[in-house]
This record gives sequence, structure tokens and C-alpha cells, in this order.
Amino acid sequence: MLILVIGSIIAAYGITLALYAGFGGATLAVLWQGVAGTFHISIGTASFIVALGMILFAIIYDRSQIHIGTVLYQIVYSACVELFADCHVYSIYRWINFFIMLLGVLLFAVGTGLYASASLGRGSYEAVTFALAEKNNWQVKIVRMSLDILVVIIGVLLGGKFGVCTLITVIISGPIIQFVNAKAKQVLKI
Repeated sequence: MLILVIGSIIAAYGITLALYAGFGGATLAVLWQGVAGTFHISIGTASFIVALGMILFAIIYDRSQIHIGTVLYQIVYSACVELFADCHVYSIYRWINFFIMLLGVLLFAVGTGLYASASLGRGSYEAVTFALAEKNNWQVKIVRMSLDILVVIIGVLLGGKFGVCTLITVIISGPIIQFVNAKAKQVLKI
């Protein structure tokens, strides 16, 4: 359980570091930005509301995707997104902020891989992805890419910011999550 909490905190810190560097947001963060701006709520609250919607969908569509870790992760993650949203300091130089954004994406992926290694349940977005894929015999990568496109489009329509961070997250987070997940399970004998 401690691994899940530590991973959730690292992932939340990374995503907020990347989100506010000025290069757009990660795929789901674009939706959070849009929801937060549209309904005049904080980014952490938007994160939690979007996650609740996804968890409810997964419960209705494929209850087997939801476990204690799904709920615990989302509570810790959204609370930490709220906490970290206003605590970062950025440079006046965009190139430095670009590296800060890269560090944020890296930390997000490492934290996600770490929390996933605890095997206590999938996060809300992963629960929806796997529910759709497994119930319909669709490939996970196709479902996830389709969902990424959908949440980015909805987020942008609501006022979220698409940018290079969105693209970089799509390209590098998957391999990092997979690597950290496998290594953490191996090292921690999970």
C-alpha cells in the first residue's frame, strides 16, 4: 500500500510540474484544465471529478476493473495535484521551463509505474481503457489512443491547452511506465 501512495505522490508532483511549465498539458490534464476553467474550480477538484466519472463508468461497464487501489490512488493523486498546483517556481527562460516540463513528464511516468507495481487496482483512466478493451476484444493501445484523442478534443473545446507537453507525454510516458512497473515488481518482489 505504501508503494501505491508514494507512486501517487510522485506522479501528481510530476504532472503538475509539467502542466504549469507553459507547454500545454498531458492528455488527461488538458481535460482537467478545460473542466477547471469552464466550471471555475481548481485543477485538483477537476481531476477528482473527471476520475469519479471514469470510475462510475468502469463500475457500470466492467466492475472487475475497480479495486481498493483505484479509489486510494485517486484520493491521494487528486489531493496532491491540488497541493502541488501552486507550489512550483518556473524560469523566465522558456528553454529552462521546457526541461522542467520534461522532468515533470518523467516523474509522472515513474510515479505511475511505481503505483501500478503495487497491483492494488488500476487508476480511473486505466480502468476505463481496460474495461473497453477487454469487454470488446479491442487492443489496449487502440483504445488508449482513441481515449487520448477524445479527452484532448473535449479538453481543448472546454479551454484546456494542447501543446508539446501533450505530445511528449504520449510518446515517452508509456515506455517509462512499463519499465518502472517491471523493475519495481522485480526489486520489491511484488
